[in-house]
Amino acid sequence: MEVVATPIGGVTLIKPKVWGDRRGYFVETWQQERYAAAGIDLPFVQDNHSRSAYGILRGLHFQKTRPQGKLVHVSLGSVFDVVVDIRAGSPSFGQWYGIELTQDNQWQLWVPPGLAHGFVVTSEYAHFHYKCTEYYCPQDEGAIRWNDPDLGVVWPVECPVLSQKDTVAPSWREFQASLATT
Repeated sequence: MEVVATPIGGVTLIKPKVWGDRRGYFVETWQQERYAAAGIDLPFVQDNHSRSAYGILRGLHFQKTRPQGKLVHVSLGSVFDVVVDIRAGSPSFGQWYGIELTQDNQWQLWVPPGLAHGFVVTSEYAHFHYKCTEYYCPQDEGAIRWNDPDLGVVWPVECPVLSQKDTVAPSWREFQASLATT
């Protein structure tokens, strides 16, 4: 597998080896020793799988006091995956990184604890998988507005379909103000 650093500290793009022929393909999506050698050595406690249609945008989400590290990938379809550094004091605080994850490239993105994460589906449907280092806690969830101009994320879908929670998510400035009060 190839391990690629990104501009955001700790965020890593994993390009696993894909073995394929006329019958299909095989890819190893997790192997503890190999990923630990790549710096991904937190214990995983929960796996999630979502299926979404074209234009569905989920994010930008995070957990406030119990942050989750996530190893994410797509098994069917394609998504544009985005992380935003929300770690106060980080050199890349407020910066975002986006990458297309597809069934064809089988790439994975390691999102360390303390970042906001989201994705938008760019194919007819997508199956998206999250391997998480912390249990999901709905009472601890936070969100930042997906299209906040101060963040400037360039999404490839103009009018995504959003949940109510994502429609009313706080702005980047409101999020920053909340840091000062905690």
